[in-house]
Amino acid sequence: MMSIQSGVSRRNFLKVGAAGVGGLTLADLLRAEAAAGTGSSNKALINIHLAGGPSHQDTFDLKPDAPSEYRGEFNPISTNAPGLDICEHFPMLAQSADKFSVIRSLTGSIADHSDYPTQTGFPRSSLQSLGGRPSIGSVVSKLQGDLSVGAPPFVGYNGSYVGYLGAVHQPFRPQGGELRLNKSVTADRLRSRTDLLGGLDRLRRDMDHTGHMLALDAYSQQAVEMVTSGRVADALDLSKEDPRLRERYGNDGKMFLTARRLIEAGVRVVNFNWGSWDTHSNNFGHLRNQLPKLDRSMHALLEDLSVRGLNDDVTVVMWGEFGRTPRVNSNKGGRDHWYEVAMCFLAGGGMKMGQAIGKSNRNAERAVDRPVHLLEVMATLYHNLGIDVKSTTITDPAGRPQYLVDHREPIRELI
Repeated sequence: MMSIQSGVSRRNFLKVGAAGVGGLTLADLLRAEAAAGTGSSNKALINIHLAGGPSHQDTFDLKPDAPSEYRGEFNPISTNAPGLDICEHFPMLAQSADKFSVIRSLTGSIADHSDYPTQTGFPRSSLQSLGGRPSIGSVVSKLQGDLSVGAPPFVGYNGSYVGYLGAVHQPFRPQGGELRLNKSVTADRLRSRTDLLGGLDRLRRDMDHTGHMLALDAYSQQAVEMVTSGRVADALDLSKEDPRLRERYGNDGKMFLTARRLIEAGVRVVNFNWGSWDTHSNNFGHLRNQLPKLDRSMHALLEDLSVRGLNDDVTVVMWGEFGRTPRVNSNKGGRDHWYEVAMCFLAGGGMKMGQAIGKSNRNAERAVDRPVHLLEVMATLYHNLGIDVKSTTITDPAGRPQYLVDHREPIRELI
């Protein structure tokens, strides 16, 4: 990672800032780096997976002119972005549509009921003999991870797909409990103990060919940095947040708020699952209850990032593993799995907001204008993180360079 000019490392800069002004936020650091002429060195991503496959035609691609068995029960409403309409159960998002864009022609979905595609962009079969494809969080850990900032590069609350990168780059998983020093142990003493254990284990580490000892080393270093800095512990403690802001996110928005706080603490990628979207039955009753909660939480996150000046540096993506059947099933009032077309919600990252990209046909069955492959979304996310997918490769265990994605152009309408 870049250092701030004049020889002051980012870590020391954070320490000085914390001592002087009660703790720097990510926005403070970005402004300081910009003033020093180094540019932003801490782009970040919040990757939200709507587990089960959200109904694209009942959220961001409504079809009011379709026959009733396709149209469903919800109506579209206009937003503050001309030409962009969304579901009537998103009234708050309708007032902040200038802060997001939606893809209505997402292709590349597969029959995999998991978050693997939205973390890697690939089916599980890709490079399976080498351990599989790594998630974008693990790639960022490999290419941009810097444990010295006192925060792990990657925090994941859902699937852990390190692929051929190995266990060193798996996400940190908050499990509760304290991430603070015991009062009887100083930071220097803790680091000395860790160094001693490392020395005692050196012979065993040199003999290890699985990478497990290396992973333990990385986790030990990561744990020491997190415990001694206290930044991650503070980020996970929502009681430290303004109660009025917590109220705006709502009880169902705690993960959205936690993700923003982790990003400000120095984490580069945060992913989590939200909600239940496998609506084979009672699709509309379930969504009537769930969509307003998503509306409130996502609206609060977008407004929060905007107020904090993080729109250009933090990318938010929200999507699921596939869409839902255009025709409502007759016996249960639900929608089943559909792989032809899906939706994707994008915000921040310095992208062009307030637009709908692509178009599905009258019944939301397939993309008919500007199909966007999910790997194009991944290329865009990497681009926003400052990683050039056209030239960047990672050597796999067989010694071969692997590109991060197969589609290497970001979505032109957004960049």
